[in-house]
Amino acid sequence: MIKGLHHNAYRCRDSEETRKFYEEFLGLPLVNAFKIETTMTGRKTSAGVLHSFFQLDDGSSLAFFEAPDMPFEFKQQHDFDLHIALKVEPDVLERMFAKGKAEGREVRGISDHKFIRSIYFRDPNGYVIELTAKIPGTEGAMDPRQNRARAVLDAWQADKHGRPAKVA
Repeated sequence: MIKGLHHNAYRCRDSEETRKFYEEFLGLPLVNAFKIETTMTGRKTSAGVLHSFFQLDDGSSLAFFEAPDMPFEFKQQHDFDLHIALKVEPDVLERMFAKGKAEGREVRGISDHKFIRSIYFRDPNGYVIELTAKIPGTEGAMDPRQNRARAVLDAWQADKHGRPAKVA
């Protein structure tokens, strides 16, 4: 069975500017980086690919591939398309908000989602980075017996397809 997240991997424009954001700004240590010229499944890369890992406190990582000779559309991602949400303590949320403002970074928030509070930055690759801090009641908000997640999804699907929703 799945035990947890090892890493999520994303493309990056430049490994050093990505390192500066994740290591120097967010405080995630660079724990591994290696060049890939041939993948473990035998695929060649013409100019090589750099794979780098930034570790979170739980041991999981955010990883990036810099692949200069492989086309990729970097764009300013919309939160609904792609964002990376990272858990922090409430005092860290306040501190990072102030740090972002002091450095002249675009920072949005602090948003109250009723179960977490969040702030939002944009990394050098265009990805939205959300820092979240739990507030009292978070556990209940994420408990499907209390929030009726399946019934909400079923109603969404029925409404989307113009059919009456099943009553749960």
